[in-house]
Amino acid sequence: MNIYQHFRPEEREFIDQVIGWREYVEQTYAPKLTDFLDPREQQIVKTIIGAREVKCSFFGGAETTERQRALLYPDYFEANQGEFHISLFELEYAKKFVTIEHRQVLGSLMGLGLKRGKFGDILLKDDQVQFFAAAEVSDYVRLQLDSVGRAGVSLKEVPLENAIQPEMNWREVSTTASSLRLDTLMSAIYNISRQKSQIYIQQGVVKVNWTAIENPAFECGEGDVISVRGLGRTKIVTIEGKTKKDKWRVIAGRQK
Repeated sequence: MNIYQHFRPEEREFIDQVIGWREYVEQTYAPKLTDFLDPREQQIVKTIIGAREVKCSFFGGAETTERQRALLYPDYFEANQGEFHISLFELEYAKKFVTIEHRQVLGSLMGLGLKRGKFGDILLKDDQVQFFAAAEVSDYVRLQLDSVGRAGVSLKEVPLENAIQPEMNWREVSTTASSLRLDTLMSAIYNISRQKSQIYIQQGVVKVNWTAIENPAFECGEGDVISVRGLGRTKIVTIEGKTKKDKWRVIAGRQK
């Protein structure tokens, strides 16, 4: 059976990487720890690993994290949270005078020259800002990150159990769309014109499963997460088939 037929063509490189991780564990009988993976990548790992002799567990620093590291290991190995090597940092800054946003934190972290995979979730609640990082880069991050946006910052490492719980507001949306094209679904879910959807896509502010998509004809499926800068995120929960008018009935969860 061709494993690739179950996934999108652009995911092939990551699939090959996962297969390589599995073979490493099979051949060395040693665990393999990955960088932080987004939920789509986690799903691919689960699908490929399956119920073979190689097991896998996921942890991102807290129970509710979106981005998580995967640990692949032989069936005799006992995985615990310490095996994931995750650090949690909290930003200290002049909270009375400065407001820090998620995009500013991510931009500053990416400016350190490290891959996105070295960082987990960025947590914000009121004026409290935290982020998870791979322990192997924590010393470098602590030394190098001294500003976010226009704010001077310092980092304080805190225990994982002190991670803040960000507020997640989702509401269910039931809609119909003439096709499962990205621009068509965006128009239906966000209640904007199809032309406006295409403009957003062409501007590069639309992501599907955490990857920027600039093709309006990209076909979406169940489980896909669509994010549009300024409009929030949507997860396609179920595609319930077609109506009598030959439109797709879609149930989505929308986050503001």
